[in-house]
Amino acid sequence: MPELMDVAVGDLRLSLQVWSAVDSSGTPAVLLHALGRTACDWDVIASGLRAERTVYAVDLRGHGASDWPGSYSLELLTHDVIGVLERLNLGPVDLVGHSLGGLVACRVAAEGRDSVRRLVLEDIGYLHPRPPGLPDRPAGDLPFDWHLVEQIRPEIDDPDPGWADIVAQITAPTLIIGGGPASSIPQEHLVELADRLADARLTTITAGHLVHEAVPDEFLRTLTAFLAE
Repeated sequence: MPELMDVAVGDLRLSLQVWSAVDSSGTPAVLLHALGRTACDWDVIASGLRAERTVYAVDLRGHGASDWPGSYSLELLTHDVIGVLERLNLGPVDLVGHSLGGLVACRVAAEGRDSVRRLVLEDIGYLHPRPPGLPDRPAGDLPFDWHLVEQIRPEIDDPDPGWADIVAQITAPTLIIGGGPASSIPQEHLVELADRLADARLTTITAGHLVHEAVPDEFLRTLTAFLAE
């Protein structure tokens, strides 16, 4: 079972789950979940990774046990994660992000280049404008603040043109894991992202958007092979 850790970034309290390494020789890994998910989403993957490294899974602001301040943007989420890395003082980490977490991971790798050794992006592509729209709110209690969706989705639907500069600033070797034709993410956008990055490769695991959840063993094999290079 992971240990729980709270990290203060300014006035914000962020909750982390920490899997201590069995063999601490490997580079620490930091895992960022998708919109509406929590750090618990990484339980199976983190349990596999901890054989060689300590693993930190972050509840992004507005998710899980972290504070729900009501104000959300990709920039705020990015600065939160950079703040966590600075407070933990781990040195360069291997940063893994799924969906929203992958977009945040891109910005972290661009803004804090010295803090990221390797970058892994699960089923995210280069952002393009798309028809705006919000999904209906699910009934009942949610493990995240619904205001997140209301504030973040417009940023993704109508992306800042500055994304080209963000991607151009990423120098860390990057692995993009696509979910294939069953994914809701246009896979040609993953190809474009790989082409725009300085050092990237793209592999496909045909499992849809939730790759690490649908086929955790295959995802973990692919991930650990890349991190071990």
